[in-house]
Amino acid sequence: MIKAAVRDAINDLLADYCHFIDDDRLEEWLDFFTEDCVYKILSRENEESGLPLELLSCRNKNMLRDRILSLREANIYNIHFDKHLLGAVRILGEEGGDYRVQANYSVYQSNQEGVSELFSVGTYRDLITFADGKPLFKEKIAVADTFGIPRLLSTPI
Repeated sequence: MIKAAVRDAINDLLADYCHFIDDDRLEEWLDFFTEDCVYKILSRENEESGLPLELLSCRNKNMLRDRILSLREANIYNIHFDKHLLGAVRILGEEGGDYRVQANYSVYQSNQEGVSELFSVGTYRDLITFADGKPLFKEKIAVADTFGIPRLLSTPI
Protein backbone atom coordinates (compact mmCIF):
# COMPACT_ATOMS: atom_id res chain seq x y z
CA MET A 1 0.00 0.00 0.00
CA ILE A 2 1.26 3.48 -0.93
CA LYS A 3 1.74 5.78 2.05
CA ALA A 4 -0.51 8.84 2.23
CA ALA A 5 2.49 11.22 2.27
CA VAL A 6 3.85 9.70 -0.96
CA ARG A 7 0.43 9.82 -2.61
CA ASP A 8 -0.03 13.48 -1.58
CA ALA A 9 3.44 14.43 -2.84
CA ILE A 10 2.81 12.76 -6.21
CA ASN A 11 -0.59 14.44 -6.56
CA ASP A 12 0.98 17.81 -5.72
CA LEU A 13 3.76 17.23 -8.28
CA LEU A 14 1.29 16.60 -11.09
CA ALA A 15 -0.91 19.54 -10.10
CA ASP A 16 2.10 21.87 -9.85
CA TYR A 17 3.41 20.59 -13.20
CA CYS A 18 0.19 21.78 -14.85
CA HIS A 19 -0.02 25.09 -12.97
CA PHE A 20 3.57 26.06 -13.71
CA ILE A 21 2.99 25.55 -17.45
CA ASP A 22 -0.31 27.45 -17.31
CA ASP A 23 1.34 30.31 -15.36
CA ASP A 24 4.23 30.45 -17.89
CA ARG A 25 6.77 29.60 -15.18
CA LEU A 26 8.68 27.27 -17.48
CA GLU A 27 12.13 28.01 -16.08
CA GLU A 28 10.87 26.90 -12.64
CA TRP A 29 8.92 24.03 -14.23
CA LEU A 30 12.30 22.47 -15.07
CA ASP A 31 12.82 21.84 -11.35
CA PHE A 32 10.23 19.05 -11.52
CA PHE A 33 12.62 16.84 -13.52
CA THR A 34 15.73 14.78 -12.80
CA GLU A 35 18.87 15.67 -14.78
CA ASP A 36 18.64 12.37 -16.72
CA CYS A 37 14.90 12.66 -17.37
CA VAL A 38 12.99 11.60 -20.45
CA TYR A 39 10.20 13.88 -21.71
CA LYS A 40 8.26 12.96 -24.79
CA ILE A 41 4.96 13.44 -26.52
CA LEU A 42 3.63 10.78 -28.83
CA SER A 43 0.32 9.70 -30.30
CA ARG A 44 -1.71 6.89 -28.83
CA GLU A 45 -1.74 5.17 -32.24
CA ASN A 46 2.06 5.06 -32.40
CA GLU A 47 2.41 4.06 -28.75
CA GLU A 48 -0.04 1.17 -29.14
CA SER A 49 1.63 0.04 -32.39
CA GLY A 50 5.14 0.25 -30.94
CA LEU A 51 6.16 2.77 -33.60
CA PRO A 52 9.10 5.01 -32.71
CA LEU A 53 7.88 8.34 -34.14
CA GLU A 54 7.44 10.93 -31.37
CA LEU A 55 6.00 14.42 -31.72
CA LEU A 56 8.61 15.70 -29.27
CA SER A 57 11.50 13.99 -27.52
CA CYS A 58 13.89 15.30 -24.89
CA ARG A 59 16.34 12.78 -23.43
CA ASN A 60 17.61 14.87 -20.50
CA LYS A 61 17.01 18.10 -18.58
CA ASN A 62 19.48 20.04 -20.75
CA MET A 63 17.33 19.30 -23.79
CA LEU A 64 14.33 20.67 -21.89
CA ARG A 65 16.34 23.78 -21.02
CA ASP A 66 17.20 24.26 -24.70
CA ARG A 67 13.55 23.86 -25.66
CA ILE A 68 12.50 26.59 -23.24
CA LEU A 69 15.35 28.86 -24.31
CA SER A 70 14.34 28.50 -27.96
CA LEU A 71 10.71 29.11 -27.00
CA ARG A 72 11.70 32.34 -25.25
CA GLU A 73 14.23 33.63 -27.78
CA ALA A 74 13.95 31.98 -31.20
CA ASN A 75 10.56 30.43 -31.96
CA ILE A 76 7.71 32.33 -33.52
CA TYR A 77 4.35 30.89 -32.46
CA ASN A 78 0.82 31.92 -31.68
CA ILE A 79 0.67 33.78 -28.36
CA HIS A 80 -1.75 31.89 -26.17
CA PHE A 81 -2.64 30.90 -22.64
CA ASP A 82 -2.75 27.23 -21.63
CA LYS A 83 -5.13 25.65 -19.16
CA HIS A 84 -4.62 22.05 -18.13
CA LEU A 85 -7.37 19.87 -16.71
CA LEU A 86 -5.95 16.89 -14.86
CA GLY A 87 -7.89 13.70 -14.24
CA ALA A 88 -7.56 11.52 -11.17
CA VAL A 89 -3.97 10.49 -10.52
CA ARG A 90 -3.44 6.73 -10.38
CA ILE A 91 -0.33 5.26 -8.79
CA LEU A 92 0.06 2.01 -10.68
CA GLY A 93 2.91 0.59 -8.66
CA GLU A 94 6.33 0.95 -7.12
CA GLU A 95 9.55 -0.10 -8.86
CA GLY A 96 12.60 0.02 -6.61
CA GLY A 97 11.51 3.21 -4.87
CA ASP A 98 10.18 4.84 -8.07
CA TYR A 99 6.49 5.07 -8.87
CA ARG A 100 4.59 4.42 -12.11
CA VAL A 101 1.84 7.00 -12.31
CA GLN A 102 -0.91 7.71 -14.81
CA ALA A 103 -3.42 10.55 -15.21
CA ASN A 104 -5.60 11.76 -18.06
CA TYR A 105 -5.22 15.35 -19.21
CA SER A 106 -6.89 17.95 -21.40
CA VAL A 107 -5.17 21.14 -22.52
CA TYR A 108 -7.13 24.14 -23.71
CA GLN A 109 -5.55 27.16 -25.36
CA SER A 110 -6.98 30.67 -25.41
CA ASN A 111 -5.66 33.10 -27.98
CA GLN A 112 -5.31 36.86 -27.64
CA GLU A 113 -8.66 37.38 -29.36
CA GLY A 114 -10.36 35.52 -26.50
CA VAL A 115 -11.11 32.29 -28.34
CA SER A 116 -10.56 29.10 -26.33
CA GLU A 117 -10.14 25.73 -28.03
CA LEU A 118 -9.27 22.21 -27.03
CA PHE A 119 -5.60 21.67 -27.93
CA SER A 120 -4.76 18.15 -26.77
CA VAL A 121 -6.32 15.25 -24.87
CA GLY A 122 -4.47 12.23 -23.65
CA THR A 123 -2.77 10.41 -20.81
CA TYR A 124 0.36 11.15 -18.82
CA ARG A 125 2.44 8.05 -18.18
CA ASP A 126 5.10 8.96 -15.67
CA LEU A 127 7.91 7.49 -13.66
CA ILE A 128 8.43 9.49 -10.48
CA THR A 129 11.37 9.21 -8.13
CA PHE A 130 12.06 10.88 -4.80
CA ALA A 131 15.29 12.84 -4.22
CA ASP A 132 15.79 14.26 -0.72
CA GLY A 133 12.11 13.66 -0.06
CA LYS A 134 11.02 15.61 -3.14
CA PRO A 135 9.18 13.91 -6.03
CA LEU A 136 10.70 14.39 -9.51
CA PHE A 137 9.87 13.12 -12.97
CA LYS A 138 12.35 10.56 -14.32
CA GLU A 139 9.98 10.03 -17.25
CA LYS A 140 7.18 12.31 -18.36
CA ILE A 141 5.38 10.84 -21.34
CA ALA A 142 2.29 12.50 -22.75
CA VAL A 143 0.37 10.10 -24.95
CA ALA A 144 -1.95 12.28 -27.03
CA ASP A 145 -5.12 10.58 -28.24
CA THR A 146 -4.43 11.70 -31.81
CA PHE A 147 -1.81 13.23 -34.07
CA GLY A 148 -4.34 16.05 -34.50
CA ILE A 149 -2.60 18.92 -32.75
CA PRO A 150 -4.19 22.00 -34.34
CA ARG A 151 -1.29 24.43 -34.01
CA LEU A 152 2.43 24.53 -33.43
CA LEU A 153 3.49 22.45 -30.45
CA SER A 154 5.30 25.24 -28.64
CA THR A 155 4.68 25.01 -24.90
CA PRO A 156 4.85 21.70 -23.03
CA ILE A 157 1.77 19.53 -22.77
